[in-house]
Amino acid sequence: MSDPWLTIVGLGEDGLSGLPDASRAALASARAIFGGPRHLALIGAGNRGRPWPVPFDIGPVLARRGQPVVALASGDPFWFGAGGSLAAVLTPGEWRAIPVAGVFSLAAARLGWRVEDTACLGLHAAPFDRLRPHLAPGWQGICTLRDGAAADALARWLTDAGWGSSDLWVMEALGGPRERIRARRAGDLDLNDVTAPVAVAIKARGMNSLPRTPGLPDDLFAHDGQITRAPVRAMTLAALAPRRNELLWDLGAGSGSVSVEWALAGGLAHAVERHDERAARIRANGAFLGVDHRITVHHGAALDLLPGLPAPQAVFVGGGFDMALFAALPRSARLVVNAVTLETEALLAGLHRHHGGELLRLDIARAAPLGSMRGWVPSRPVVQWSLPPCA
Repeated sequence: MSDPWLTIVGLGEDGLSGLPDASRAALASARAIFGGPRHLALIGAGNRGRPWPVPFDIGPVLARRGQPVVALASGDPFWFGAGGSLAAVLTPGEWRAIPVAGVFSLAAARLGWRVEDTACLGLHAAPFDRLRPHLAPGWQGICTLRDGAAADALARWLTDAGWGSSDLWVMEALGGPRERIRARRAGDLDLNDVTAPVAVAIKARGMNSLPRTPGLPDDLFAHDGQITRAPVRAMTLAALAPRRNELLWDLGAGSGSVSVEWALAGGLAHAVERHDERAARIRANGAFLGVDHRITVHHGAALDLLPGLPAPQAVFVGGGFDMALFAALPRSARLVVNAVTLETEALLAGLHRHHGGELLRLDIARAAPLGSMRGWVPSRPVVQWSLPPCA
């Protein structure tokens, strides 16, 4: 189609006055204009205005296929906007998009920040814990929030997380006549008159950042003792070799520490755990460390659940490994198995003999008081078998 029936128009707080001629022409000829109530009011849509359904649904737009239609979105329609949802179900010739400067561009312009050096995060529908993997001294980010009250809540979260010295800029209605920007320290923020749309810019000041190497301290995870300890976890993650957006099966996941660190490295994890309390801890650990959206927890026995899981690029088995499970695993994935019992160690030795791979024994000891001096306290040895995928 040389003349698209749908125009996706990016709209700022300055309404019609901030739109290019192409957007104005599309609005003038549209039989229906879809958008949020605020957007429809900004352009004076009148009886052609159609508020988005709640919950959000693009069905009413698709029902008008072939008619001249406009869909309104904030700034850049493809940043948490309707643009992505619409483009995913339409052919390229059916639509065109005309963006304007979005909140992130406007915020960076007000502060003089380079956008390429700034994290842009949508926290309007996500927990503040999603910030935790990002925070580091000197880090800067711009976050969209759901409403005015969320600005104060974010400041309290930062303070409780050890980042109360961070500089914040609370930005309301950027680009429009109601624009207002106020600067505060996170620990000093106490604003009860913030109105939407709102974004907060952060310049992080603190020392409570997460390490970027595998083997996070054990005390960052809730657990009942069933956890791959930090030194072994570091060796395990090195053997699993996470890559961005690869998928891991974490079988017998325990506390989920391996899944969490895999997700922190940019991967996606499906954690399988038969004990319901441990499955709940996996969810809690993922949420606390800001990667709950990258981990899917399955409660039940691995052999029952594996047929329904998406194909992985890597598999980790931290407990309950046997020949039946090995036979059910895809050979197209990297495999890492940790064993602490003599029976499983013997099984891994036999599999290593027949299938190859790498077999390691990890002996770790920690210094501890011994009378008036110190001595080594050995941990239970771990035997690790790593098997590359078959061609």
